[in-house]
Amino acid sequence: MTDASVSKEINLSVMKRGEVLTLAVDSSAFEGKSVARWNGLVVFLQGAVPGDRVTARITKIKKQFLEAEVVDILDPSSLRTEPRCRYFGTCGGCKWQHVSYEAQCRFKRQHVIDSFERIGGFKDVAVRETLGAKETYYYRNKMEFSFGTRWLTTAEFEEHKNATTFEQEWPTALGLHIPGRYDRVLDLEECWLQSELSWQIVNAVREFCKEDDLPVYSTRTHTGYLRHLVLRQSSNTGELMVNLVTAERRDELMRSLCSRLIARFPAITTIVNNVTDRKSMVAIGDEEYVFHGSGTITERIGSMKYRISANSFFQTNTKQSERLYDTAKAFADLHAGDRVWDLYSGTGTIALYVADAVEEVIGIESVEAAVADAKANASFNGVRNCRFIVDDLKDQLTTETRWMSAHAPPTVIIADPPRSGMHGKVVEEIRQLRPERMVYVSCNPATQARDLQLLCADDLFRITAVQPVDMFPHTYHIENVVGLKRTDLLVG
Repeated sequence: MTDASVSKEINLSVMKRGEVLTLAVDSSAFEGKSVARWNGLVVFLQGAVPGDRVTARITKIKKQFLEAEVVDILDPSSLRTEPRCRYFGTCGGCKWQHVSYEAQCRFKRQHVIDSFERIGGFKDVAVRETLGAKETYYYRNKMEFSFGTRWLTTAEFEEHKNATTFEQEWPTALGLHIPGRYDRVLDLEECWLQSELSWQIVNAVREFCKEDDLPVYSTRTHTGYLRHLVLRQSSNTGELMVNLVTAERRDELMRSLCSRLIARFPAITTIVNNVTDRKSMVAIGDEEYVFHGSGTITERIGSMKYRISANSFFQTNTKQSERLYDTAKAFADLHAGDRVWDLYSGTGTIALYVADAVEEVIGIESVEAAVADAKANASFNGVRNCRFIVDDLKDQLTTETRWMSAHAPPTVIIADPPRSGMHGKVVEEIRQLRPERMVYVSCNPATQARDLQLLCADDLFRITAVQPVDMFPHTYHIENVVGLKRTDLLVG
């Protein structure tokens, strides 16, 4: 046992939960946390900013580190800024509103560097400066609001803590879940994430539901009617969808709501009702009924138009999506004769975006509804050189490979997997395919770095470019685009 580990054990042995420490915060960590050190121990903090000097209460004691929450800010960091939202600190949607946007972009780039070095084992990888968003508020094209039991803010609690009728006075809350509390909803009267119009619609829907005394669906008793309100708003066409997700069908009530919303908000282009009796609180329906408009909206990215239904997946930040896809397209270094395989192709947004530059694109996706959207979007845009296959990607590359005989091997692979990254067998099959170039798009630099380590084993591929793209300002999330080239094709 080293002297350092002995020292840590001694430090931990005298620590107690609830103890308050004075700490100097020196860096940013994953998931919005900050890092300080106390007697050689790493302390992860919630609510602090690098450069702060704070007092903090210990909440968890682990073998190698402590976790703590800020009690008081003794000396604020120069990186701090005044949060715009009055719900900041209660709502978990924008954990970094108190950090300057320039600093947020630096932290996100550093998170990519740390993942590549510590997890991927890559040294001296040139990570470009984060492509920051031009619009740091009102940037989301989709918001999911939940109905539920109301969570009191600190001010509301102090005002009503002795009341016995609070829940009866405000029986319907509509907003966002409190972090870690899926049984409580923060009743939002404004939100800076989507648009001013969107939260005006939220307030109007809440008002309607209260007037009709509509019951909220309970995950405990599995009774009630109201589940979610989902708003989708195109950034480039102005089209707007209102989707009320309920536990049962009530057409007369929906027609009444529809009339009120259209009269008050003529910008609404379609209104739908998704109905589900699932016990889980997911904001999608098993049945869908259209009460106004076509039931879809159209969004545009570059020259491509995408028809989006209530349950379609689509990148949430339209403006930054275009920059993300432009980066992926540039890193792929596409040529007219290229054959591209788009792995985890979703609704075909990337496949369609690169189709004009190559001979053929094959998209593979396991979600049937997403593939249906991809095919519809290809037809909508008159794209004829894209084919989409619905099945588990691992199976399509390892066992269900008959389709490959009709297509030449890919010269380029683009992969945009979920947060969990790529299955090990998928990574191995990519290595066997030996494409000339590859682009790996990820919303999780940690799993991306893990997969890249396997892809680059034995010097088969080398990383040629790394570009973080900020899709979600005021959060710790970062999208990262990596270009790779087969090593034997590199010059010099």
